[in-house]
Amino acid sequence: MKFLDKAKIYVKAGDGGNGCVAFRREKYVPLGGPAGGNGGKGGDVILEADKRLTTLMDFKYKRHFKAERGKNGSGNNRHGKNGRDLIIKVPVGTVVRDVETGEVIADLVKDVQTVVVAKGGRGGRGNSAFKTPTRQAPDFAEEGEKGEEKWIELELKLLADIGIIGFPNAGKSTLISTLSSAKPKIADYPFTTLSPVLGVLQLDYGKSVVLADIPGLIEGASKGQGLGHEFLRHIERTKALIHMIDISDFREREPIEAFNIINNELKEYSPELLNKPQIVVGNKIDVLSDKSLITELEKYFSGKGYPFVAISLAIKKGLDKLVEKIKEVYDKLEEKED
Repeated sequence: MKFLDKAKIYVKAGDGGNGCVAFRREKYVPLGGPAGGNGGKGGDVILEADKRLTTLMDFKYKRHFKAERGKNGSGNNRHGKNGRDLIIKVPVGTVVRDVETGEVIADLVKDVQTVVVAKGGRGGRGNSAFKTPTRQAPDFAEEGEKGEEKWIELELKLLADIGIIGFPNAGKSTLISTLSSAKPKIADYPFTTLSPVLGVLQLDYGKSVVLADIPGLIEGASKGQGLGHEFLRHIERTKALIHMIDISDFREREPIEAFNIINNELKEYSPELLNKPQIVVGNKIDVLSDKSLITELEKYFSGKGYPFVAISLAIKKGLDKLVEKIKEVYDKLEEKED
């Protein structure tokens, strides 16, 4: 399935049904009173979060949604039936905005959480509702109110415990496929991952951690270069980050320089992102001739308050230590939430 994390749709709630003008026609009652019923309420347009959905792809081809209008009232004081609500399913993690005002209508972060994005119109009152002691036979009724209508923007921000970030080719896709059952595309050229990939890491004490492989960032990403902030938004939802750097002899840039460039992009996009715990992972030690670099990096990052783990995904070295570090960070996060 293709991934789509932004969509714009038009929603129209149902109009209210019209009230009815009617009078009783009973034998021996030549001037029967008013008997027009009220119109039914128009249906609402409701968004509902569904954990089974992972993309907004359904809204690429269908962009107009309309709820049912209320039925008109009728004689004998029969009220019109209310219009059915229209429920639109969206992925958990969807932010809903009013296109015209830019206002955030809702942030759907829990399964089956709902929000009414367009309210149905009230049904019009029939002529029986207007009878008074001085007005015994009103010959008028109300029309139903129009239902709300608007354009809304849907923006999906993935819900993951830990996001995996770093330059293209740092090994993010390989890491998530190794630690979980995710099957991202893996190759030795930039931007292999063109959409976020979720995977689940099962810990040894029955708990699981949701990992998100965030597509490769580059210098200038916060200004829209490369894949830009199209995917930086997904980092906002994560509780912690795994920051992968290439420390092999064939690396394109120095590890510390690469780390600082990516962190600067996070800061430019949102300074709050730097407050998230980060585990720095130095990958490709199997093709590192000078092992003293590992000691230097451990000293540097520990001085900055970041745990550092050296691994090789090619020969599966250091992964146990990395999982232990993930478990340690995850447990601390859960303690804070409690």
